[in-house]
Amino acid sequence: MSKPTKLVTAFAVIALVAGCSSSTKPTSAGGSGGGTTATTAGTSPVRSTVTVGILTDLTGLAASGNKTSVQGAEAAANTLAAQAGIHLKFVQGDTQSSPSGALSAAKQMVEQDNVSAVVAVSALTFGAASYLTSKGIPVVGTAEDGPEWITSKNMFSAFGFLDQTKIGTTYGALFKMLGVNTMGSLGYGISPSSAEAAKNAAASSKAEGVKVGYLNANFPFGSTNVAPIALAMKNNGVEGFVASVDPNTGFALVTALRQVGADLEVALLPTGYGGDLDQAGPGALTTGQGVYFYTSFEPVEMHTAATDRMQAAMRTVGVTSDPTYGEYAGYVSTALLVDALKTLGANPSTADLVTALNGVKGFDGAGLFGHHSFDLSNRPETARGVDGCIFVTKLEGKAFTLVPGADPICGTPLPNVTLSDT
Repeated sequence: MSKPTKLVTAFAVIALVAGCSSSTKPTSAGGSGGGTTATTAGTSPVRSTVTVGILTDLTGLAASGNKTSVQGAEAAANTLAAQAGIHLKFVQGDTQSSPSGALSAAKQMVEQDNVSAVVAVSALTFGAASYLTSKGIPVVGTAEDGPEWITSKNMFSAFGFLDQTKIGTTYGALFKMLGVNTMGSLGYGISPSSAEAAKNAAASSKAEGVKVGYLNANFPFGSTNVAPIALAMKNNGVEGFVASVDPNTGFALVTALRQVGADLEVALLPTGYGGDLDQAGPGALTTGQGVYFYTSFEPVEMHTAATDRMQAAMRTVGVTSDPTYGEYAGYVSTALLVDALKTLGANPSTADLVTALNGVKGFDGAGLFGHHSFDLSNRPETARGVDGCIFVTKLEGKAFTLVPGADPICGTPLPNVTLSDT
């Protein structure tokens, strides 16, 4: 697996600036600094310039999973937007990994930076959601924080609206396929989506005949104090677990389970794949051996046209490593924004952009959903993500290998199963 080159330096600068407050920082992508002509090879003359805020966790406990979303957004702007003649001027808003920080950053982006849209990749977006909705600001991003992505008509999740209270067979089917008889599930209490995802995976597993040996949907955000959880999982015979948490918590739990001698067959994490392994720090390569990672997007190991196109786009911002979760999220979220902007003229209003986003049909995540897609106007149909599909890889040596039968594995709805059925 290749290592990051300019990535570390770039984020050292971002963290230094953003760490002082929740203030925003301007960047420019998709064209020249003056916004008159596009400079990226193969692009069209600029016909529209739009100021976009990136609301993400640049500092704090959640930064390990989301801070690289900035590069993903910039890469999409340099390529997908520029090819359509759209110049995106970005300003960055740091949540500082807190709901109040998210709100403060959102207010500055709207009231001082005059953004026309926001790309939100944070488990703390819910702290700013009501404010952004009250201002009519279109928000594209990842529904990793709360139900406002379903209820707020100005918010558009780039991987489906993901109502975690709707249970499907995906996680249970995956654990059965991997030979797990007793599973465990962990989520953060502060994040509604993380907590509900933990309960969702447990309910899905039980419905598919996998015993739920441990469920904790109220774990402290970003904590690595996982020794008691590891002991409880061992004592309850947990053979596999899924953790809807950031890499620092997930890797700590893997280590703790091994230290207590648990019979761990499957560790399933949503972050840590690709470049996130490098971000997780020294020892992550050793800790990650045999760990399974899942994502809504095609892993680059599939070598599809879409993954090759994304990696080429990432090189325009100096990233030569495998993509991180944040880079995928920023890239696909910006792709969704671009799809809507293509239907509008220069200087669209926020209301026009909300209407255009509601009209996007057949969104395929810039091809990264594989053969799957969804219509943004049909929120109930994407309650479990795009067709309930996830792509799964396993770290073996220095390489992520595709898991047969899980590239992707898709589920079906379980209409008579609820979060309480665990």
